[in-house]
Amino acid sequence: MFNFDEHINRLNTDSVKWNATKAVYGTDDILPMWVADMDFASPPHIKEALMKRVEHGIFGYGMPSSQLNTVISNWVANRYKWEIKENWLMPSSGVVSAIGFAIQALTEVGDKVLIQTPVYHPFYFMIENNEREIVKNPLVLKDGKYEIDFVDFEEKLKSGVKLFILCSPHNPVGRVWTREELEKMGELCEQYGVYIVSDEIHADIIYKPNVHTPIASLNESWENISITCIAPSKTFNIPGLQASMMIIPNGEIRKKVQAVQGKVGYHGLNIFGNVALEAAYKHGEEWLEALLPYLQRNRDTVIEFVSEELPELVVTAPEGTYLMWVDCRGLGLNDEEIKERLIQRGKLGLEPGNKYGTDGTGFVRMNIGCTYATLQEGLHRLKRAFK
Repeated sequence: MFNFDEHINRLNTDSVKWNATKAVYGTDDILPMWVADMDFASPPHIKEALMKRVEHGIFGYGMPSSQLNTVISNWVANRYKWEIKENWLMPSSGVVSAIGFAIQALTEVGDKVLIQTPVYHPFYFMIENNEREIVKNPLVLKDGKYEIDFVDFEEKLKSGVKLFILCSPHNPVGRVWTREELEKMGELCEQYGVYIVSDEIHADIIYKPNVHTPIASLNESWENISITCIAPSKTFNIPGLQASMMIIPNGEIRKKVQAVQGKVGYHGLNIFGNVALEAAYKHGEEWLEALLPYLQRNRDTVIEFVSEELPELVVTAPEGTYLMWVDCRGLGLNDEEIKERLIQRGKLGLEPGNKYGTDGTGFVRMNIGCTYATLQEGLHRLKRAFK
């Protein structure tokens, strides 16, 4: 019913992924597998809803429909087994913006904010740009899988951390945190009086038997100290519409976030963001259920190919997300040499691992949200780069 093998030309569509390669990599002559959006058409229901709105022809000031919060609440209940109240929902133009709102609402200049590295690079920017102090709890790579160093985690919380930004599922290492891991993090944050902002933008891209669990759903006390950030953007390939939601159970925290939004003049999503968000969460599940096995085949193909053709590399098998974290340290090359090989020999654009912090040195991130044919070409180029 859904053709994920269809090649859609994205050149000259103002696509960052496809049209910013010259600025980022110094050449247009590469296959881009970097920015985290997919090369698949979004679900038909989203396009139909947007077209219907466009056909109306008047684009005045908009407001969300009366059904929107109900649709989102139903999605959260069905997919994540978390019963939320509709008044807990607050819009944001994106998860990064939401993190910025949270930092400003819940901390002061100079306060410590904890992250688990290597991690999505805007976490660093939002902390630094708001004049807070970054505190790192480096993840530990053990037997091909990243784990949390809970001794270090607790020591860092003890040092006076005010806010913990959790990446769940984790970008770029692809971990889907277990209930036990989430409970341990939640207990420690409660014990030391630390707020939790949980970036759950990849929550729907989960490979069986893994299950995504929002940390706030596990305990009423953790609900009370949490802001959970969700969005249809990664799930349904609509990040350019800039529509996301914060789930904030605590009324006092909601007031603080609203005050920050008021200071910057933010008052809600644009009309197309509202329309797409509602259509995605109301009608997108069938499309998503068809997408997941396609992405899982892509993931398994990369793992098998690298194991057989490039044994010097090690792939961390993601439990969620459509991102592959590839350890290139066995090549004996530095980051610049890895990048040069990829661009000059492989004609392949991947994200350099050091973009995610010093713990990413020697790694690259590959986006597998693409057709199987594109993936095969990308793997061919990866081999050409390093053989």
